[in-house]
Amino acid sequence: MKLYKIFFVLLSIGLLTSCENELEVNPTDNIPGELAFGSEANISGILVGAYEEAGQQATYGGRLQLMTNMLGATNESFWRGTFIDPRQAFTKQLLVDNGFVDGVWSNAYETINQTNLVIDNIATVTSSEEEKNRIEGEAKFLRALNYFDLVRNFGAPYVSGQANTQAGVPLRLVGIVDYSTRSEIARSTVDEVYAQVINDATDAYDLLPESNTFYADKYAAQALLARVYFQQGNYPAARDAAHDVLQNSGHSLTATYAEAFNNDVDSDEDIFTFQVTSQTGTNQLVNHYASELDGGRGGDVRIEQAYLDLFTDPNDQRGDFTYINPANSIRLTLKYTNQFGNLIIFRIGEMHLIRAESNFRAGTAIGLPPLTEINALRNRSTAAPLLLLTLNSFALERKLELAFEQGFILHDAKRTQTSIGSLAWNANELVFPIPQTEMDTNPLMVQNAGYTN
Repeated sequence: MKLYKIFFVLLSIGLLTSCENELEVNPTDNIPGELAFGSEANISGILVGAYEEAGQQATYGGRLQLMTNMLGATNESFWRGTFIDPRQAFTKQLLVDNGFVDGVWSNAYETINQTNLVIDNIATVTSSEEEKNRIEGEAKFLRALNYFDLVRNFGAPYVSGQANTQAGVPLRLVGIVDYSTRSEIARSTVDEVYAQVINDATDAYDLLPESNTFYADKYAAQALLARVYFQQGNYPAARDAAHDVLQNSGHSLTATYAEAFNNDVDSDEDIFTFQVTSQTGTNQLVNHYASELDGGRGGDVRIEQAYLDLFTDPNDQRGDFTYINPANSIRLTLKYTNQFGNLIIFRIGEMHLIRAESNFRAGTAIGLPPLTEINALRNRSTAAPLLLLTLNSFALERKLELAFEQGFILHDAKRTQTSIGSLAWNANELVFPIPQTEMDTNPLMVQNAGYTN
């Protein structure tokens, strides 16, 4: 009989339905496949499991953000920790057996498989059309989010205005119950993966409600679309998506920069986060960025003077958003000091930056003129207003606002075709290798250029 591993929410459902005969309860980490997909409650349980999977330490629990931050780092931060995996990213010398890279790949595909199972069996949800739409929309949002981060980290960079036929990642769009029957597939092109991400995120936007507690709602999907279009250099579409979020989501900038971070519950600025409590979830960013007193390892990532020098305005609170660890006298960011703080994936500050730059590039003023919008964001941090804008202004403002969050420095360099230190934006060293475990088990897989197995 085929068995499928289900997370604790679904396990509790399975145990409750079989409590009539305790001697016949299935093993506690498995339930029969036909039972797993036979009820609406179980489909909902698999979806909750997909959130839990995505929020694990390997991906959105912090290691994905850490690895992209380190791969984009030059002289503004320094990896001083003992873990070899992030050090390889920082030195731009990733190996095919890097454990953190392998974790990103495997955890993302495990999450995608669970979303596939939900989507494949969505007809099981019959309580209402609204509930069916919500469940399908959340699954498609999570699938789109994971595929976007897979393709932009393991695939060659997207280049605006050309056919992006370069290798992306495999598109697995059908759920697998029994992994012994998994069929191997080759890598899809970057264009094909981006198209799938946009299709899923657009479907999610159409299906999801306007509010959905701490789960993904329609504006989380729209924020994802804004980021995807922005990465593609499709600035009118990025502008319009960000504008929708800013106008209609109900989210707004927190009163101060500090209030946007280290929150136990979502702030006004948070569009979508992965939840962390003292019982569930993990915040690996605190682990690697914080002092021991704040629940970290003492500061694996040191803030360098070159970062502080970016802040030419002494009144800019973002430039003071660091502290000295008394245990070792190194400078750390204040963005990660609450080990139970939720992990931010999308926040309003990013949407303002996307809309402002997209308006500037398109020569439009949807929502706000670009200079007005940038100055409104700067005003939140008590920074003096700018008098004029250039494209370099946006690049700098994104560094000042978004440092150490989602690998923005790496992906902005690829988008704008600017270098990372001495490396060109499309250097082989700035793309994750396909993990050796995947190369060993998938005969159709082709390794990224510059890596040998």
